[in-house]
Amino acid sequence: MNISSNVPRPPSISLTPWEWMRKNLLSPWYNGLLTLLTLGFLYGVGKGILTWVLKEARWEVVTDNFRLFLVGQYPSDQLWRVWLGLLGLSLLLGLTGGVWKGTAYSFARATLVALGIFLLVPASWGTRTWLIANGVALAGGILAGRRFRSRRFQQGVLAGWLLYFPLLVFLLRGRPPLLSPVEPGLWGGLLLTFLLALVSIVLSFPIGVLLALGRRSALPAVRLFSVLYIEVIRGVPLVTVLFMADIMLPLFLPEGLRVDRALRAMMGFTLFSAAYVAENVRGGLQAIPAGQIEAAHALGLNSFQTTLFIILPQALRLVIPANVGQFISLFKDTSLVAIMGLLELLGIGKAVLANPAYMGLYREVYLFVALVYGIFSYAMSYASLRLEKALGVGER
Repeated sequence: MNISSNVPRPPSISLTPWEWMRKNLLSPWYNGLLTLLTLGFLYGVGKGILTWVLKEARWEVVTDNFRLFLVGQYPSDQLWRVWLGLLGLSLLLGLTGGVWKGTAYSFARATLVALGIFLLVPASWGTRTWLIANGVALAGGILAGRRFRSRRFQQGVLAGWLLYFPLLVFLLRGRPPLLSPVEPGLWGGLLLTFLLALVSIVLSFPIGVLLALGRRSALPAVRLFSVLYIEVIRGVPLVTVLFMADIMLPLFLPEGLRVDRALRAMMGFTLFSAAYVAENVRGGLQAIPAGQIEAAHALGLNSFQTTLFIILPQALRLVIPANVGQFISLFKDTSLVAIMGLLELLGIGKAVLANPAYMGLYREVYLFVALVYGIFSYAMSYASLRLEKALGVGER
C-alpha cells in the first residue's frame, strides 16, 4: 500500500505580480531602498546609453562595412561557398536537435529564431534567400531527426559532424580543378574568428583527453611525454606559441611545403588549448573515487574498458564548466592572430577605423565587436548550463 499517495498535498500558491514584487523587492524596508537606488542608477546610466545608441551614434561605420565584418576580403563571386557551409551547419544542427533533443534541440530552436530576426534586417534578396534556405534546412533537419531516430541514423549524424569541418575548410579554400583557390589570407572578419575557434575547439578536446590519460599512464615514456608537453605549453604565453607557429614552423618544414598562415594559427590554438583541456580532464579523473575502478575490475572489465566506459564519462561530466570556460577564452583569444597579419573580427574593426571617412568612430565599432563576442560567448555558456542540468552536474 502506498501511504504517501494518501497524504493530502497543500494547494499551490500563485502570487500576483504586485505580491511577488512586494515579497522579493520591497520587503523589508532596506530591500525596498536598495531596489529604488538600483532602479535610479540603471535609469541614469541606461538613459544616456540608449540616447547615444539610438540618436547620436553613427552606425554607418558598421552598415557600410558589414560584409567586411562578416567575411573580410573573401571574393564576392565566391560567397556562395560561405553560405553553402552555413547551410550544411544548419542541417547538421537541426538533425542533432531532432535526434537527441535536450540542449541540442533548444539550441537549434534558438538558432531558428535568430534566423527569423535576421530576416527583419534590411538586406539584399540574395542574402534573404540564403537566410530562408538556412531556416528551411534547420527546420527540415529537426523534423527529419525526430522522425528517424534509429541507431544507424544517429551514427550517420555523428559521421556528418566529423566530415563537416575538413569539408568546410576544403570548400572555403578550394583546390583546382574542382574549385578555384581562395587564399586563407583573404579570409577575415567573423568567418575567420569562427573557423579559428571552431576548428581549435574540435581538435583540442580529443588531444587534451589523450594527454590527460597519458599523464596517468603506467608507461613511463607516454607519461613523461604528456607531462613535458602539458607543462611546457602551459608555461608559455599564447602569443609566443602563435609567433612560433608563424615564424619558426616554416623553418622545420621540407623545402617546397607551404602551410597557409590561417592553418598555422589553427595549429597554434589547438596545441595551446589542448594542454589546458588536459589539465581540466586530469582534475576530473582524480575526482573519481578509487572504488569505481575496483568495482569495475570486480565485474570483469579490463583497464581499457574501465577507463572508456566508467571513469572517463564521469570525469568529462564533472569538468564541463571548466572546459567550456576554456573554450570561451579560446574564442576571445582569436583576436591575437593580428600579430600574424590576419584580420579577424577585431582586426577588421581596426582596419575600418583606419579609413579617414570613419576616423574617430571607435565607440560604434568596438561596441558592435563586443556585442558579437558577447552573443557567441553567451550561447556557449547557455548551452553548457543546459547540458549541466541535463546531466545533473553538482546534483548527484
